[in-house]
Amino acid sequence: MNPFVLLDMLKTPVWIIRPSTEEVLHANPAAIALDAGLSIDDMRHGSLSACVHPALADYTPAILAREQVVEIWTIQQQGQQQPLCCHLRWLEMAGQADAILIEASPPSHTMPPPQANATTDALAEDGFHRMLMQTNSAPMLLIDPDDEGRIVNVNEAAMRFYGYSRAEFAAKHTWEINAQGRAILPVMQQISLLPGGHKPLSFVHRLADGSLRDVQTYAGPVEVHGKRLMLCVIHDITEQQRLKAELEQAALRDPLTGLWNRRYLLQQLERAILEKQRFGNGFSLILLDADHFKRINDQFGHFTGDEVLVWLAHSLQSRVRAVDSVCRWGGEEFIILLPQTSQHNALHLAECLRETVASSQKTHLPAITISMGVTQHLDEESLESLIMRVDHALYQAKTLGRNCVIAA
Repeated sequence: MNPFVLLDMLKTPVWIIRPSTEEVLHANPAAIALDAGLSIDDMRHGSLSACVHPALADYTPAILAREQVVEIWTIQQQGQQQPLCCHLRWLEMAGQADAILIEASPPSHTMPPPQANATTDALAEDGFHRMLMQTNSAPMLLIDPDDEGRIVNVNEAAMRFYGYSRAEFAAKHTWEINAQGRAILPVMQQISLLPGGHKPLSFVHRLADGSLRDVQTYAGPVEVHGKRLMLCVIHDITEQQRLKAELEQAALRDPLTGLWNRRYLLQQLERAILEKQRFGNGFSLILLDADHFKRINDQFGHFTGDEVLVWLAHSLQSRVRAVDSVCRWGGEEFIILLPQTSQHNALHLAECLRETVASSQKTHLPAITISMGVTQHLDEESLESLIMRVDHALYQAKTLGRNCVIAA
């Protein structure tokens, strides 16, 4: 019996996703009707999307701690993009790896009716909320969601952070400080309907001097004199994002040559296989090895051997397209991923690379040659099979005398 059959009876859109690979294990009919052929990645990172983490797996600790985790996705309805509020929960699956259950709120097309029970001045001067804002060191905005996110009040920290005076803020709406401008209004509408208590969402805000900052924004509902407003607490995460990006890049780069490493290549291969399944985009691989490299290390030393590898890496990188990925596979082996490339064209490139390396003169380095295996991904072929085939082709090239190209 299908373990998800009960979900198919729900009118609420539901996806069940394996967090490690973001593979969709199940989508009920309501979810399928919404996605319009878009992938989870497309919906999570669309123009109207808002989330904290780029990967679903990063939410695991928060979800297991029973924190309320919310994302805003982008879907297509009647040819137009719409925001979709999604709640993430943990799903324990007997006999299988656990998964994340994503439950979407039905898209809302209308703003909630205005609640004009109090004047703007009264809202801005409410004693409790004024005290709350002025004693908080984080930038805080009190906004009216019924008036396109008009800014009702701000604290001193917000004025220092954004560079606007209180009077200038009073003439602005929150969409005016968001990098997306008015396009963010549908997302703000979805956020205004949330009950509060959820994890912050990430946006890009523009300061008075025009500079952009990465921020995490928690917007929770507050009631002032009978009117529902949103209290937004802003955290600047620009430096965190920069450091995170640098660390992520470093984790995917080979420290000697600066090329992508094996970890990155495996990620790209998995993505290439998924894209081929979805769009039919074929791709090829070149696996190459520096011939007699041990002899170079033994005769000239490991420092010179490293210089040879750096030179080889730069030579390969300079002869491929921007869309190609040159990676250090390990030791003196390199691998090149060639998107939308036939085996015939991959063989031509491999032969050009072989000739370039063999004929190049390096004034202070020993001459080298390279052996190469070339293959094109086959329909329905696994990643393991693909790598085994191209590795076998390289082995044949080495066996047949080196300094040659063999296709598998």
